[in-house]
Amino acid sequence: MKKREVEFEFYELLRRFFVEYLPYTVNASPHTIASYKSAFRLLFTFFAEKTDVKAGCITFQILDFDQMNAFFDWLINERKNSRTTAKQRMGALSSFADYAQIRNLDAALVFRTSLEKIAKKSFRRTKGKSRCSFTREELKILFSLPDTTDNLGFRDLTLLSVMYSSGARAQEICDLRIRDIDYDEKDNAILTFTGKGEKTRRVKITSDATRLLNKYILYRKLATYPEKFVFPSQRNEHLSVPAVEEIYEKYIKKAKTEHPDMFCNGPYTPHVMRHTTA
Repeated sequence: MKKREVEFEFYELLRRFFVEYLPYTVNASPHTIASYKSAFRLLFTFFAEKTDVKAGCITFQILDFDQMNAFFDWLINERKNSRTTAKQRMGALSSFADYAQIRNLDAALVFRTSLEKIAKKSFRRTKGKSRCSFTREELKILFSLPDTTDNLGFRDLTLLSVMYSSGARAQEICDLRIRDIDYDEKDNAILTFTGKGEKTRRVKITSDATRLLNKYILYRKLATYPEKFVFPSQRNEHLSVPAVEEIYEKYIKKAKTEHPDMFCNGPYTPHVMRHTTA
């Protein structure tokens, strides 16, 4: 096969992966697709900055163990990605490798095998390691930190409480609108979340969380605007996942400063609240 045909094969499969497979076959969410695209942008950046291979000349054969291992070392050591973030990049690349190998076994075999070796070497979960979660005492401290006399503090406390009561993902909280809030016969709030794969689920939250949420909605004068997002940012109509992560980082940092003997099992990301709920 000619060089240009080999290059075309990689990019054509990559195009179909994003244009056809993810949105229609898998029904992946826009957030997932954006995350996968970010992984490939980083891969192309790596090749542009660290190798003699131009982004438009990448082939499956080039994506061998040495190159991919160097890429993940670059992510962690130079880009300062956490191992969790690097593992997410691995997931995106592996998903494409699986897709490509089904359509051309010989072409994608080196790429897929390389990722499998790196995953076993670098991202293997320690046997018996338990998931991080907040203790009850840590939750009490965390919920006591936002200043509820301040607009953002009141929002942050409501967000933390709703996430704990519902077990919602950060993206689901960002996407929550007033229209997604309903009530049962005892006036406890039932939230409709749109999660991975655009799947919806309804979650009832506690009476305490409901009262706080109702008070927040009344305070923000949102009740008559069903299309409004429940949790806006200072500049945008709704929070982003990085903004939610910053909220957690802000209060965890303050909590650790005030209680150095606690909050020692992190990192405490928004997903840790979901683990805690579970």
